[in-house]
Amino acid sequence: MVLKPEPILEAVVSLCQGPETHLVLLTPQGRPLKQAIAQELVEHRHLLLICGRYEGFDERVRDLLSPDEISIGDYVLTGGELPALVVLDAVIRLLPGALGDEDSARYDSFVDALLDYPHYTRPQSVRGLAVPDVLLSGDHERIRRWRRKEALRRTRARRPDLLRCAALSEEDCELLREIEEEQEAG
Repeated sequence: MVLKPEPILEAVVSLCQGPETHLVLLTPQGRPLKQAIAQELVEHRHLLLICGRYEGFDERVRDLLSPDEISIGDYVLTGGELPALVVLDAVIRLLPGALGDEDSARYDSFVDALLDYPHYTRPQSVRGLAVPDVLLSGDHERIRRWRRKEALRRTRARRPDLLRCAALSEEDCELLREIEEEQEAG
């Protein structure tokens, strides 16, 4: 099933708020959703998301509307509703006040092309696994350095492709050398 262009075009016309509206078409052919794209989208005052179903849209929808086409991954779903929710969630959490703490979104995975560091809560020990001592030390500089090192370690182990895109500082390179030495020492 391919969606006819007329109902979509009429809906866009009725919902469009002029140049303030940023039109997004959820499609497997779109640019892959990344944190940087969510950051781009949050800058728009009015987003209008268009979701397809099964085979998608009559090509004239793309031709006439020239939307920003976004994909949430290299797989196909039966419709664009779930991708729209993913895009909305990624964007809404970047709005001021959405997370309660203005700094929360600044330290998430992918913000600086790295995965997030491990997080812990109470109790201090669960089934023999303890919270790392450094996190209980109260030494903010050691904690900051540990967190950065663990983010680098996790990224190196799970998503080394991200390190190729990351803007690494001298400290990051030093921490990566430490991680490699620790791994070699085994």
